[in-house]
Amino acid sequence: MKGKRAKYLGTALCCAAAALSVQGCGNSSADGKVEIEIVQYKPEAANYFKTVEEEFNATHDNIHLTISSPNDAMTILKTRFIREDYPDIIGIGGDINYSYFVDAQILENVADYEGMKDINQGYLEIAESLELIPTEGTYIVPYVANAAGILYNRDMFAEHGWQIPETWSEMLQLCDAIKEEGILPFYFGFKDTWTCLAPWNAMAVELAPSDTAKQVNRGQTTFTDQYRELAEKYMDLLPYGPEDPFAYGYNDACTAFARGESAMYPIGSYATPQILSVNPDLNIDSFVMPAGDSSEDRTLNSGIDLGFCVMDGCENKEAAYEVLNFLYQDENIQKYIDDQNAVPCKNGDFKLASMLDGMLEFIQSGNMTDYQDHYYPSEMSVDALLQTFLIEKDVDGFLKTFDTNWQRYNRDIIRMVQEYESSH
Repeated sequence: MKGKRAKYLGTALCCAAAALSVQGCGNSSADGKVEIEIVQYKPEAANYFKTVEEEFNATHDNIHLTISSPNDAMTILKTRFIREDYPDIIGIGGDINYSYFVDAQILENVADYEGMKDINQGYLEIAESLELIPTEGTYIVPYVANAAGILYNRDMFAEHGWQIPETWSEMLQLCDAIKEEGILPFYFGFKDTWTCLAPWNAMAVELAPSDTAKQVNRGQTTFTDQYRELAEKYMDLLPYGPEDPFAYGYNDACTAFARGESAMYPIGSYATPQILSVNPDLNIDSFVMPAGDSSEDRTLNSGIDLGFCVMDGCENKEAAYEVLNFLYQDENIQKYIDDQNAVPCKNGDFKLASMLDGMLEFIQSGNMTDYQDHYYPSEMSVDALLQTFLIEKDVDGFLKTFDTNWQRYNRDIIRMVQEYESSH
């Protein structure tokens, strides 16, 4: 194995994975075909990948493809890594787990993959920014992304003549205007803690540096310094939602918005299938969450929802790349987009769902910034921390706890980053 920086990782499973050598990628079956196995972490897309597997095997005589889409795939993958039972390709999101895997050096450098030239540069930059420390090479081929901001009822906006806000002050003025009409501006699903991250992430891309977590790890700033305005503005949203925003979960919020009980819903594009399952005729569009004083500063909160990584030591990269070529055919990406309301990471003439119309210019121009929570360790439970903050409304206490918990749960990574910085 290459050098073992993974001893600094915050999870024991990743540490163990780094210390193991990668075994048997791209083995041949009894009939002479090269066996390629993919494990991908999106169980909601299992039917799509079953179809891909069948179509690939029907059109390829030299390779047999198996795609697994298990529940709790990340736990399964980490367990398999410990057992030295590696798939050939993994399908994962661009989050802290990807960062750990890059640092553990268990992924193959795919910079030579020909299809990389067709990927939206914005998502390649997002992938690179996820590295805990600068690492030479490219280790993920972004497939599809999602986008978070504000979903809105297009017909309701047209009926009342409401305009899409481009600054924070315009946003608050819009909310006041909606309330004056006797309509609830927002529905929240804060009973489910993870939904507290959606508005937080959507505002953070404009109010905090995209590399806030890295700056903190380098000892250059604190979350107290960078997140104060973000925390204060988050509280300003609460009066525009239900009287008790913590009484309703994600499904409740989706249902309420679908039934026209609010004009807007601050959530990601991933919520639209759930909303449309309640009201298929709802005319939804979306816009970037404006959190600052200048419309020029707006950026779309978008990250890699699914990308593919070839495991390090793969004996048959050619076969793995042939599988990737099939996955990245325009028609297959379009099928995924249609099935999951996703955003393609590949450049091309794709038809996106109409509820992404308001975000299209940001996607096409590459004006996108990753989710802040993609840098948060799961052990820190930032979603629960946010929920507590929104209940208690104690900005100082929240920021102090955020900084304290960050030092606690990231001490090994902080040590690694600062050692790197001192030697470079």
